[in-house]
Amino acid sequence: MDILSTETQNLKRIKEVENAFSPPGEKLSKPNRILVGEGILTKQNRKKREQKAFFLFNDILVYGSIIVNNRWYKNQKTIPLKDIKLEDMEDDEDFKHMWLICTPSKSFFLSAPTYKEKKAWMTHIELCQSSLLKGQVPNQNLNFAKSWIPDQAAQKCMRCFITFTATNRRHHCRKCGFVVCNNCSKDRARINHIDPKKLLRVCKPCSKTCNEEETSRTRFYSVGSGGGAEELFSDDE
Repeated sequence: MDILSTETQNLKRIKEVENAFSPPGEKLSKPNRILVGEGILTKQNRKKREQKAFFLFNDILVYGSIIVNNRWYKNQKTIPLKDIKLEDMEDDEDFKHMWLICTPSKSFFLSAPTYKEKKAWMTHIELCQSSLLKGQVPNQNLNFAKSWIPDQAAQKCMRCFITFTATNRRHHCRKCGFVVCNNCSKDRARINHIDPKKLLRVCKPCSKTCNEEETSRTRFYSVGSGGGAEELFSDDE
């Protein structure tokens, strides 16, 4: 993890990072924003592991795909530090120096080249988050997305156990992260902490859970607002 030492270096590097994303992403140069450190980490995607450029600021974590290292990146993603939870992972034969980053909309595994770098990233993220919250208690009601099980980890549907083939393809339940077949994931549901405006693919057990949660919320708002919740949900249903 590379750390910048002076304010002048910091302002210059933030502008360089901002201009390095094509197409342009979120504006990164803001008053009181500090680039704490940066480096290359390996992110576990659905189908494969891929190296990404990560930039830790005092209020956000930014990452993107590498086109030319230290010069050009794409697909900028920004995560507010206040919405992050970290989970340490034990090493095994295939995965080393890994940890899990949980956010409301997406959770994923990262790995560093060494244990020392892993601990540096985790420590600095937690320190920045603590400083940002300034002693406030993190939101205990925050819901975090489940990390997706990688495709290669499942040869059979994790619900009905039918074997995957070229025609019986893998899909992911957006609620539990399981790898499932199309027959077990035909339902769609709204998962508010992931995307409140979009119906997402879910497996059958999670579809039932989502329906029960939606019914419970509707009843709660109906009682609390004197019956206004039916009108609130009618356009979506």
